[in-house]
Amino acid sequence: MTKTPTPAHSVDQPDKSERPTKGQPQNFQGQPQRLIDRVVNLLDPAGNILLGTSDEQATASVRRGDIEAVRQIGGQFAICEQSGKTIRMARSIGRPMRYFLAKRAEGPALIIAERIDEIAEQLQKEGLIDQFNPSYTRMVPAHHLLELQLVGCPDPNPVLTRFFAPKRNRLPADIDQIGARYIGLLADVCDQWLETIPESEPLGVMFSGGIDSGAVLVVLDYLIRRRGQSPSRLKAFTLAVDGNPSDSLQAREFLRKIDRELYLEVVDVPSEHLSWRDAISVTEDYKPLDVQSATMGLALVTALRKRYPNWKYLIDGDGGDENLKDYPIEENPELTVRSVLGNRMLYQEGWGVDAVKHSLVYSGGQSRGHVRTSAPATALGFSGFSPFAVPNVIEAAEEIPFVELTDWDHEKLYGLKGRIVSAGVRQITGTQMPVYPKQRFQRGAADAETFESVFPKDDQDYRDAFAKTFANGSKVRHSV
Repeated sequence: MTKTPTPAHSVDQPDKSERPTKGQPQNFQGQPQRLIDRVVNLLDPAGNILLGTSDEQATASVRRGDIEAVRQIGGQFAICEQSGKTIRMARSIGRPMRYFLAKRAEGPALIIAERIDEIAEQLQKEGLIDQFNPSYTRMVPAHHLLELQLVGCPDPNPVLTRFFAPKRNRLPADIDQIGARYIGLLADVCDQWLETIPESEPLGVMFSGGIDSGAVLVVLDYLIRRRGQSPSRLKAFTLAVDGNPSDSLQAREFLRKIDRELYLEVVDVPSEHLSWRDAISVTEDYKPLDVQSATMGLALVTALRKRYPNWKYLIDGDGGDENLKDYPIEENPELTVRSVLGNRMLYQEGWGVDAVKHSLVYSGGQSRGHVRTSAPATALGFSGFSPFAVPNVIEAAEEIPFVELTDWDHEKLYGLKGRIVSAGVRQITGTQMPVYPKQRFQRGAADAETFESVFPKDDQDYRDAFAKTFANGSKVRHSV
């Protein structure tokens, strides 16, 4: 299946009367400022999943630059709006948004898109591909309102204003209260998501039997039954590469313990169908862990698309690890338990937009890495949703008094997620869900021998493959 490029539409152009005339301030080597002559917005509004907010409300909030109103936009979104000479952009973690400023004789052009290759294709159409380099594209960082003035020589510097700043450590050190708040908000978000989907449409959970995908499945099962709808619309899709790797066994055991085995559908994929190079093309990134995860995700959604040509809606547990800080700190030499617990949303945003190590091309943390989940689903024509990654659920996680609960002990931190999530699921749904040790998706979907045979051992191999992807300025869009 080939993803059809979204038709470009131009944001309202500035009136000619707004352009500098002779006598106005000189800006660059004695030349007057040139307003950006054209804004091409390639974002498809249908890619947003707005919850409790209309499209009109969301776009108006961004257009006005109203920080408080932008914070109230529910769901996952990427929105670009123009007000006079000001372009404003805002996004949540669940959907990327990039921009590129091209030089033209008529005046500069601003291109906004979800992907790097969409920008390259637009430049190709306009005869400007010689200006393209992926490193010249810019990612709008999640949870910030970006304002760009439409003056293009020299290039304008964007202004970033945070619209999502959750207060930390507000909850008591009580696991039951924390769990009820955290999973209660997850359930609210999932319930709002269900409101947007026709009852006749089936729902697929990307399911490993781990804590996060397990919580999503149990909550959805509870909500669907509470609505009086048939649970037969729900499927738990589990990837199994070459036989019976640990995730497929864990998924079956999880569902057996809660008496929901009817949901399980194991999707068998041979290891020769795994391509980390295709995953690099789809995610447009080269970070090994994210590429490995995307490789498995791409294999799963490709198989699902062949099995179910008309299936649309998928939901997953991505973001749960980031929220409850459940990553092995020992694997990252840049991190300590104090940096993880002492910095707000470190795993969601990286070191932050003011840090030296913040990437203008990619953003940071899950704001960058979420493409491992979103890009494969989008490439195969699915509408994917990650409820743990929406601001309301992240806010509840940031309210947890992690230091008080762990006393800076990373082993206590690693055990915290299972305690909180299972307590919350029990209180919200009445189900006692099983909790298994953490395992990364790419490791659980295949056995160790298969994993080692598929993926490079040298990180540079990923970087080299990424460089080749854009070696000729553009690339062929991934197709299946």
